[in-house]
Amino acid sequence: MSDTPRPTSDTPRPTSDTPQLRRTDKQMSDAQLRELIARGYCGRLATVGPGTWPYVVPLLYVFLDGEIWVHNTRATGHLRANVEQASAVCFELDEAGKVFPYGRFECDTSIAYRSAVIFGHIRIVEERAKKQAFFEAFMAKYGDPAWVRPRGLFPRLDQVTVYAIAIERMTGKEAPLPALEKQWPALDRTKSPEAQTDPQT
Repeated sequence: MSDTPRPTSDTPRPTSDTPQLRRTDKQMSDAQLRELIARGYCGRLATVGPGTWPYVVPLLYVFLDGEIWVHNTRATGHLRANVEQASAVCFELDEAGKVFPYGRFECDTSIAYRSAVIFGHIRIVEERAKKQAFFEAFMAKYGDPAWVRPRGLFPRLDQVTVYAIAIERMTGKEAPLPALEKQWPALDRTKSPEAQTDPQT
């Protein structure tokens, strides 16, 4: 598989018929979304295998040249087998914040968070220079500058597979942590105002 995406006739593409973001009140701006993707620590890549079984794997990644880049073993495992049979993928990442109460009942509980969902097509990157550039960006993101090791040397490039996801559609949501005066018990914002605290009364 080359650097050129190979969508097939049965490969679903995000279109205007794709369900849109329902909670538009939580929608992030494009700049916020790209900043979240650039700094995110780990993402989850979803692919579809034969028989339409979904497969999700957590991966470290780099946001490089407007695409999501990841890597895995060169062996043909579950991920590579799925990628070779269908290029449509979904990539998700999130940052969880604090869980907080906003009302008098246990179900009146929420969490502060930021998340991104990305639809696109994945390809295997074969060109050594591009694989080298990926790993240099990868170590710049995850490595420690204090490590004293030769830089830019990756002698096992041929033993790994690098993937790039061309983004076709992405959405981001955020729910910031409310100020203490907007949380329970300072303020009761229950979604069940008619319910009784004691169901026996």
